[in-house]
Amino acid sequence: MLERYELEAFLTLAEELHFGRTAERLRLSTARVSQTIAKLERRIGVPLFHRTSRRVELSPVGRQLYEETRPAWDRISEAFARAVDAGRGLTGSLRVAFDGPAAGQLLVGVTQAFRARHPDCDVQIREARLPEVLPWLRGGEVDIALTCHPMREDGIVMGPVLVREARMLAVPTGHPFAHRATVSLEDLARVPVLQLPETLPDSLRDDRAPRRTPAGRPIALGPSAMTFTEMLTLVGAGEGVAAVGAHARRYFARPDVTYVPFVDAPPVEWGLVWLAEGATARVRAFGKAALDVAQGPAPAPSP
Repeated sequence: MLERYELEAFLTLAEELHFGRTAERLRLSTARVSQTIAKLERRIGVPLFHRTSRRVELSPVGRQLYEETRPAWDRISEAFARAVDAGRGLTGSLRVAFDGPAAGQLLVGVTQAFRARHPDCDVQIREARLPEVLPWLRGGEVDIALTCHPMREDGIVMGPVLVREARMLAVPTGHPFAHRATVSLEDLARVPVLQLPETLPDSLRDDRAPRRTPAGRPIALGPSAMTFTEMLTLVGAGEGVAAVGAHARRYFARPDVTYVPFVDAPPVEWGLVWLAEGATARVRAFGKAALDVAQGPAPAPSP
C-alpha cells in the first residue's frame, strides 16, 4: 500500500521532472525525495523514472502509474479540502493574483462582490507578470489567478472565460501596417513577430514545429521580451510586431506604437485559473462571484 508521502513525492516529481523543484514544492530535502522514490521503485520492482545527469523523465511504467493515480489523488484532495472548508466555513484569507491592468480592474469588481457575500474571508490581491502566474500557483504563493486563457498545464483548472476581447497587432507607428484599417494572420509572414508566445493565437503557438500562418507560410521570430512594456518598447524601436489584446490600446497608449485590429484572429480570452488540488470552497466561491460579475445583472422580467 502506498503511503501518502510516497504518492505525493511521485506525483510531484512526475510533474516537475526535477528533484530540486520537487523538494522545494514539498518542503523536503532533495536527498529525502530521492530516497522516497528509490524506496518506491524497489517496492514496485521497476524504475519509475529514467535519470541522467541532464534530465529526469518518466519510464513507461511510471507514466502509466501517474495517469492512473493522478485523477484519484485530485478527487481525494478536493474532498478533503471541501471537508475542511465545511468545518471552518468561508473564513480565513484568499490570495489572488492578476496579470496586467485590465485584469486588475476586473478583479477589483470581483473582489468587492466576493467580500459582500463573504465578509469573514479576507482577500489579498497581488500583481503578477504572466511568467510568474504558474510558479506562484504551484508554489502556494497565491490560491487563484486572473490571467489570459488558455493555460494548458497538468493539475491546473481553467474556470469559465470571463472576458473576450478583440486581438490587435502592435506595430511601429512608422510601419506601413500602421496606416491600414486592419491586418490578417497572413500578414505575420511579412514581419518579425516578437517572442511572447502567450500573446499569439493558438494556431500559431505550437512550439513543436516552426510557427506558420494558417496558409502555411513561415513566421520569422523577433527578439524575446520578458515583460509587456519591454515588448512594446521593442515594437516601438522597430524590432518587430506583437499580437495583443484590445485593452492595450487603452492601458498602453504610446506615441511610437500603433494598434491595428485583426480581421481573422480569434479573440483574447481571460479567466481564472487555480490548482486542481487547491479547489477549496473559497476558490469556488470566488469563481462564482467572478462569473456573476462578468455576466452582469440578470435582465428584469417582462411585465
